[in-house]
Amino acid sequence: MDEGYSKSDRDILLIATCVAALITPLMSTMMNLALLSIGEEFGVGSHDQAYVNTLFLLGSVFGMVPAAKYSSINGMKRMFVIGHLILLTACIFAISSPNFWFLVTMRFIIGFGASMIAVTAMSMLTFVFPIEHRGKVLGINTTFVYIGLSLGPTIGGILTDFLGWRAIFVSIVLLSVLPIVAILRFRKEIIPTPDMHMDWIGSVMWGATVLVLMFGVVNVTESWAKIMIVLGLVMLAGTWMHFRRTPDPVLSVSMFRNKVFTRASIAAFMNYGASYCITFFLALYLQSIGELSATEAGALMLIQPLMQVLLTMKMGELSDRMADKRILPALGMTLTGIGVSMYFLLGTTCSLPLVVVIMIVTGAGLGIFSAPNTSLIVSSVSPELKGEASGIVAVVRQTGMMVSMAIAMSCISVIMGTTDNLGPETYGTFVTVIHATFSICVLMCFIGVICSLIKVTGHRDA
Repeated sequence: MDEGYSKSDRDILLIATCVAALITPLMSTMMNLALLSIGEEFGVGSHDQAYVNTLFLLGSVFGMVPAAKYSSINGMKRMFVIGHLILLTACIFAISSPNFWFLVTMRFIIGFGASMIAVTAMSMLTFVFPIEHRGKVLGINTTFVYIGLSLGPTIGGILTDFLGWRAIFVSIVLLSVLPIVAILRFRKEIIPTPDMHMDWIGSVMWGATVLVLMFGVVNVTESWAKIMIVLGLVMLAGTWMHFRRTPDPVLSVSMFRNKVFTRASIAAFMNYGASYCITFFLALYLQSIGELSATEAGALMLIQPLMQVLLTMKMGELSDRMADKRILPALGMTLTGIGVSMYFLLGTTCSLPLVVVIMIVTGAGLGIFSAPNTSLIVSSVSPELKGEASGIVAVVRQTGMMVSMAIAMSCISVIMGTTDNLGPETYGTFVTVIHATFSICVLMCFIGVICSLIKVTGHRDA
């Protein structure tokens, strides 16, 4: 599937996708440092503040499955450009948000546009680059994700302190132009399955299921939320049955019959589910209990993603040379679990050295895990399914992140209830929320380690 592409084609595509890879983590981590300012401006507490990230992730998961299928039928390059245009337009509207819920709505639309970028970027790299370079290329792309994570807190903190949180969206508008210009120089369109039909019924079922189930989970303390959770689970079962029975489903669940693919995907879900809420809690913890400014908190939070940047690309290259593909993902998940468990040591007195150690350990775990596990997933399926497999990687990542935020919001709702405004009188309760959340995250890491250690058979390397 990689024949016919010149070095120039590959270089242009890598540049476009790497710049695009900065955008989603920047949108996430920069906003974390703006949450307190947003909450103060619109008068909302920590539970509602979490919607700023949760709705972004919800929009991503809502759009990813249909976007992956549609782009395989009609063109990945085209979908990549459309996603950027949607994201750019929603950011422009977000700049002038008149109220909190308008901002949250724009975040959902931004996430929807980002979903089109995420599923096509990795898929195009998988099709254009040969197997002997795939781990390295995916490592480079993932490194740019972590560069975004690294720069996000610092840039977000500085912009929030000196220009206000709306300036964050201005910076994303400017950045979004670059990958559009780059991808338009890529001479070819990538259409892996032009003869397939779009499963619009399955797309609607998927989107409705995600919305109903996740809104139920994040509002678990409400009586109506429990009804939504039950309804969402029933809808999920019905959607899965539809995928199994439809000739060209929007999501090829047949890939999950591949044990290597399934176990690596579960491990990825657990990894992102256990770790994504870290930046949300750290941003609030450091600015409230730690009494740091947004700029100071952002600078300190550089440490974890910096570790990820330093390790990810090297781990991708190393995984290409290793016979046993289990070692690096299992080691990464183990270190992530150790880092996550250390959050139990946080208290109402902030210890900056402890926070630094936690971020170093967690960052090392995430950096070792990501690229090798991603390469394992896309290399475990047949060539004609690699596009959809790459899409699944993005779906699993964003779903894990969304579930991570749902766990955080649920713990805030159950433990803090309506008294979720951060102040000295609620610091103790907030720390309890952190401990409760990460007790669940530690369990997810344990499951991820088990999935990573199970012996890999049937690895295609194609």
